[in-house]
Amino acid sequence: MSTVKWAIDPTHSEIAFKVKHMMFTNVTGKFQNFTAEATTEGDHFENASFEFSADIDSVATGNADRDGHLLSPDFFDAANFPKLTFKSTSFVKKDEGDYILTGDLTIRDVTKPVTLAVDFGGTAKDPWGNVKAGFSAEGKLNRKDFGLTWNAALETGGVLVSEEVKLVIDAQFVKQA
Repeated sequence: MSTVKWAIDPTHSEIAFKVKHMMFTNVTGKFQNFTAEATTEGDHFENASFEFSADIDSVATGNADRDGHLLSPDFFDAANFPKLTFKSTSFVKKDEGDYILTGDLTIRDVTKPVTLAVDFGGTAKDPWGNVKAGFSAEGKLNRKDFGLTWNAALETGGVLVSEEVKLVIDAQFVKQA
């Protein structure tokens, strides 16, 4: 079989995260500028490899003050660590359409393994003849593991920002010629 390259279609993809704020509501953010590619043997995604990179300064939560704080040394420290990266180490089929994606995530020059549950939606040809593949992935990580340690205690107990971050990814890839 031949090696096939797939490039992410950023107009039909979203890389998002959710974090509990004040212990009872979620704040959602996303990266607006990112790239990703997949490599497969033939058109089958079993054992595929994935690479991803996001520009930290493209983080968006819908609140300019919060976005500025996320870019500061309290969190991502975008001036010193401008990219977030992921490189897969395995992509294993559990059953029809369900996969486990494991890889190395790097934030602030700290690299840790993460595991995502992936729903492979399949492949289809769009009206212009492009072959596309769709994926939805979810996982969790502890932001403190990557050096994002800022927080504030609440008067009622608990903390302002949860340590747990939920990752929510919807990705559409385009087969490259």
